[in-house]
Amino acid sequence: MPDKNKNNNSSLSVNKGVEQNSAINTEGLERFKNKGSSLSLEEYVDGIKSGNRTILSRAITLIESTKTEHRQLAQDIIEQCLPDTGNSIRIGITGVPGVGKSTFIESLGNHIIDRGNKLAVLAIDPSSTRTKGSILGDKTRMETLANNENAFIRPSPTGGSLGGVARKTRETIYLCEAAGFDTIFIETVGVGQSETAVHSMVDFFLLLMLAGAGDELQGIKRGIMEMADTIAINKVDEASEKAVSQAVREYKNALHLYPETKSGWKPKVTTCSALTDKGIPDIWKTIQEYIQLTKENGYFEDNRNRQAKHWMYDTITSRLTEHFYDNPAVKKKQKQIEKKVLNGEMSSFKAAQELLNLYFNSL
Repeated sequence: MPDKNKNNNSSLSVNKGVEQNSAINTEGLERFKNKGSSLSLEEYVDGIKSGNRTILSRAITLIESTKTEHRQLAQDIIEQCLPDTGNSIRIGITGVPGVGKSTFIESLGNHIIDRGNKLAVLAIDPSSTRTKGSILGDKTRMETLANNENAFIRPSPTGGSLGGVARKTRETIYLCEAAGFDTIFIETVGVGQSETAVHSMVDFFLLLMLAGAGDELQGIKRGIMEMADTIAINKVDEASEKAVSQAVREYKNALHLYPETKSGWKPKVTTCSALTDKGIPDIWKTIQEYIQLTKENGYFEDNRNRQAKHWMYDTITSRLTEHFYDNPAVKKKQKQIEKKVLNGEMSSFKAAQELLNLYFNSL
């Protein structure tokens, strides 16, 4: 990795997904104060490419907005930044609840930054489906990373819509890369559906697990295990040596049951303690070995191309769905037709066809 600027004189805290009073880029902050929140496309692009994190945050807010004009501006910004993207290592990090993801990310993140890299952490936040409030957004996390000018942390509340936040996270990756961040962490909420979405946008997938927590393989789905490029057993400082050895053995045995990976990489099982930094350098070394191998055998680029294709068609599906439900003719009749289905007066298939007919006839 090339050496980067290592000045750590800034202050950055995270609350509800937006930095507060960052000490860097004060000129950019003053411009915001003078102009309000309105910036031109050129100002957004120039600000992002110059590494202004305040402008980067504003651009990400445009990506997350539901307003049509904001989304259009966000797409224009992404297109302008596209030539400066793709030069990072994208790493997905997930694990069972209580595994210590935040502490791990802070420990590994500090290790990476100390070696001259710039890190962006994109955390897919679990949000209440009732209130849409963000659980993690209400508290500051990863304080040492948050106070490092070579780190950028951005929680993204799902608001009950995983597909939407996954697409926005993909777009946010581009902007972070254009802003000069050469390492991207994507932290997911836990072991479940979100991991599949994140796996389709990262180069390396890391699964954090615990030792001595009962039947180690019980609380995790086979699909998640198959996606993992490395399993790291965290908090070994809190577990007995016997429990750690047993967990390592069980996970290695489980990995042997899966078919050979397309990447040519043999998934590893390792141990660490994020609290004491034990094993953290080895994990970073493992990630670098994986990247080197997959770049040499061509899998890295092929995988990126497959991901880009996947997100192209996923975006088409998403936009068509949104356009369908926003259609006035569909909105007018939707509840009425839905009621007929619930009352047994119409089949689900006929109801769907009627709504589709209304949609197509209105175009």
